[in-house]
Amino acid sequence: MVTTVEDLVTRARAGVHRPGAREAYRAQQDEGALLVDIRPAAQRGREGQIPGALVIERNVLEWRLDPAGSHRIPEATGYHLPIVLVCSEGYASSLAAASLRELGLHRATDLDGGFVGWAAAGLPTIPGPHPA
Repeated sequence: MVTTVEDLVTRARAGVHRPGAREAYRAQQDEGALLVDIRPAAQRGREGQIPGALVIERNVLEWRLDPAGSHRIPEATGYHLPIVLVCSEGYASSLAAASLRELGLHRATDLDGGFVGWAAAGLPTIPGPHPA
C-alpha cells in the first residue's frame, strides 16, 4: 500500500484543533503559547516573520523542544506546553506538530493557514532575515 503526503497530512490533523491566525495570536499574547516558526531563513526573508515567535527550523525542531532532551531550549519546560507551529501555508507544520505529539507534547498543533494566513488576517509581522 502506498501512502501519499496528503494521507500523512490528513492523519496528522485528525482530531487536532488547529487555531486560525487570530486565535493563535490571542493564545500567544494571553496564554503564553509558544509560537514556533519552522520555516527556513530564505523563506522567512521573503515572507516576513511573526513578532515574538521562536525561530526553530524544521531540521532541529524535535531536539530543541523535547523537554527531556539534552539539546532543548530553555522554553521547553514540560510536556504541557501549548505550542503552535508556523510554516508558510500550514502543511509542513501539521506534520511537524504530529511529530512533537509523538514526543509527548500533547498540546502541539499548528497554525491553520500558516504565515500566509497570519499576514492575510492583518496581524503583526516584521521583515525576515536578509540573505547573507
